[in-house]
Amino acid sequence: MAKGLGKGINALFTNLEATRDDSVQEVDVKEIRPNPYQPRKIFTEEAIKELKDSIIQHGIIQPIIVKKSIKGYDIVVGERRFRAAKLAGLNKVPVVIKDFTSQQMMELAVLENLQREDLTPIEEAFAYQTLLDKLDITQEELANRLGKSRPHITNHIRLLSLPENIQSLINEGKISMGHGRALLGVKQKELLPKLVEKIINEEINVRQLEKYIQQLNQDVPRETNKQTTKKDIFIEEQENVLRNRFGTTVTIKQRKKKGKIEIEFFSTDDLNRILDLLDK
Repeated sequence: MAKGLGKGINALFTNLEATRDDSVQEVDVKEIRPNPYQPRKIFTEEAIKELKDSIIQHGIIQPIIVKKSIKGYDIVVGERRFRAAKLAGLNKVPVVIKDFTSQQMMELAVLENLQREDLTPIEEAFAYQTLLDKLDITQEELANRLGKSRPHITNHIRLLSLPENIQSLINEGKISMGHGRALLGVKQKELLPKLVEKIINEEINVRQLEKYIQQLNQDVPRETNKQTTKKDIFIEEQENVLRNRFGTTVTIKQRKKKGKIEIEFFSTDDLNRILDLLDK
């Protein structure tokens, strides 16, 4: 579950909070509407009621940030306060009017979704990918601006490579993000449905799934009929070290006096991320 943005929305938008120089105005609640680009409007009823009680007792301490629209005002930040104020029976609320473009409003809608406590790993991944596309920045830049680690961003975005039905299962909480990450390493993609069924029916944990997938990958038929030899435990340990370092599947294939290391990537940006790590 997403637990906030670290540095937060202000890392991307420097004029979100009300300052002493801003003029606070009282605006009729009927003139205010939610961000039209907000794709989700799920708010915990209990949390809104608690905020309502606080507003009744102390008032709205932090003004709501709005943007002037053709008819009234669009909320930029503070929809929970707005909903709680209406629930408290207020007719007017304090606002600060800021100037934002439609593009910025759309970006803010994504950022607000990221700050939802009930965000699923897939929803979080979509939010990160949307920001990367809209802001035209790298995963490294996004991670720095949001106060997240780059592996955190990468591991979420990689989930979008999974089939949609598996993404839906993660959204529904039927399998975990850890299960999803493990499934990304399956070489024979046609086995994914059976693996998902195994996860759900047998309630296997992520570690068990990883071991099972590792065995499946070792048993993948080759052009020759030679029996697959068991991988050296040292090689397996090094694969785990490299997997943790690069945040992706790493396979070491060793023969008599030579071998090769395969590092899996899912996009050009993901490849550049890995190349940057190799340079360090």
